[in-house]
Amino acid sequence: MAYRLTRTSVSAGLSYTRLIRRALATTSAAASTADSASATSDNRKGSRRKHLVFNNRTGPSLQHFLAQPLGTQSTEASSAEPEVVPYMATVSDWGEGRKYYVEVYGCQMNVSDTEILMSVLNKAGYQRTMVLDDADVIFLMTCAIREKAEDRIWSRLAFLKSLKTKARPDRAPLVGVLGCMAERLKERLLESDRLVDVVCGPDAYRSLPRLLSLRAMSADGVANVMLSADETYADITPVRLDENRISVHLSVMRGCNNMCSFCIVPFTRGTERSRDIDSIVSEVRRLSQQGVREVTLLGQNVNSYRDTSPSTAFGDSAAGGSELSRGFSTIYKRKDGGRRFAELLHRVAQVDPEMRVRFTSPHPKDFPDELLQVIRDSPNVCRTIHLPLQSGSTTCLQRMRRGYSRDAFLELVHHIRSVIPDVALTTDVIAGFCGETEDEHRDTVDMMRTVGFDNAFMFAYSMRERTHAHRRMLDDVSADVKGRRLAEIIDAFHETARAKNQRLIGSHGLVLYEGLSKKRARPFGSDDYGHKVFLDVPAGMSLAPGDYVRVRIDRASSASLTAAAVEKTTLARHYCDYPQPGYVGSRSSDHYLNDMAAPSDADRAFS
Repeated sequence: MAYRLTRTSVSAGLSYTRLIRRALATTSAAASTADSASATSDNRKGSRRKHLVFNNRTGPSLQHFLAQPLGTQSTEASSAEPEVVPYMATVSDWGEGRKYYVEVYGCQMNVSDTEILMSVLNKAGYQRTMVLDDADVIFLMTCAIREKAEDRIWSRLAFLKSLKTKARPDRAPLVGVLGCMAERLKERLLESDRLVDVVCGPDAYRSLPRLLSLRAMSADGVANVMLSADETYADITPVRLDENRISVHLSVMRGCNNMCSFCIVPFTRGTERSRDIDSIVSEVRRLSQQGVREVTLLGQNVNSYRDTSPSTAFGDSAAGGSELSRGFSTIYKRKDGGRRFAELLHRVAQVDPEMRVRFTSPHPKDFPDELLQVIRDSPNVCRTIHLPLQSGSTTCLQRMRRGYSRDAFLELVHHIRSVIPDVALTTDVIAGFCGETEDEHRDTVDMMRTVGFDNAFMFAYSMRERTHAHRRMLDDVSADVKGRRLAEIIDAFHETARAKNQRLIGSHGLVLYEGLSKKRARPFGSDDYGHKVFLDVPAGMSLAPGDYVRVRIDRASSASLTAAAVEKTTLARHYCDYPQPGYVGSRSSDHYLNDMAAPSDADRAFS
């Protein structure tokens, strides 16, 4: 049994606090009636749990909640106040030093969300523990992009159930499922043999302390999977999972409007909305002061960033940077106005010339010339661009609803390389999408060789419920064929990537030192082009995470480089000595930092 509370229930003027109390009272009364009417059935099957589910798609009317008298509930708050959430009840926040443990699965956005979640929980009086057995609450931050990712979570939940019922029956922890899988499978999770106590979607993390409070008040499962049109968590300072990391992912926008036929993200993350530019630049400035040496701007469709809020720091918004890439289209109506990603990237790069800046994950349609010029003319913006291809076949791309053809993609690649000659391109590719023929597959393999990507994320297609493909198409490519096609795509990638990396041998590069690798404790770092670089460090050279090192490339594979550390340096000094191809600015080391501080073409364009 599940009661859903929707925004429409509030339109008649009754507060959410009272609605929740009536929902709880109604739940109890309904349970009593059901027990007396179907005791025989319950004895055979066991009692079903009763749940309180908040979402914004379906739910009972206001009259449903008026049907039962309002019971008396305690409203005392704890000393630690969480964020105020208008649509959640005012109940005691169940923190008071209790410990939570969190496991993160999936993409970097889930890492960013976890750091927001930790800030909310810490403010509510919870404490993070790194030991599973010490936890009062265990959270799984989940991914729903492929079936395999969800299978891992179900296996983990089965293990946690044994922890609750066998290993720790005297102090069984609560189990919460968060993120995209939470939004997609909320009812199944709550009904899944008491595996899950709390379900919380990507836009509802502010409500989590109160969800835990509601769960502690009864045996009911609780869920809040309401999607928001404006939630960006811009006012929450994240608590970093690793305070010693020199590289940080910073969320600048959420959601996606593209509605590709294979993708679940618009249904689990909602529509696009962007953080205001002032809050982003202020956070980057704080990170710089804390010693962070690399920041990655993060979003499901990061280069469609559009901030329409007024800015106190940068004046009125500029008009540039809103054009689509040539030959690309969308299935939705694009909106005019606002600050675009080119301006955001430029403003972030100006904060600290010694801080590297990356961004992910973009869509190929949103690469206007203004953005390419910012990447070219900002030495601390890494010359790595992710261009998700998905398929090399025009007909397959049409079924995927990607908004471009094979020729349009190749034209974009050529144009990017004409503006940024040394750019590194990475991609995503799907093997075996609905209806894919052998000819379409060969087009994809040929595209991998033609473009010569520097890195690629390649997967066999996994159909997701609620997507356009699930509603309109058949997953008619067998698993064996998908596996063979994926292997051929992977082979084509490694062939070209190995050849490209071999040509780097003997050249000099700049590496940001990160520390020792986990497996073999080898010194390593990354270069501006996204390569993982293992370092041979000479005796007498001492490196600390965050140091820039000039290196000489000695060996190369398709996945990594091995280099000799030559000397410690700075980003500014290195690119004065080794100018980037196409860079528009002074080549003199005396003028480099002045170039970064002085008004540039981008400054004039965005002012």
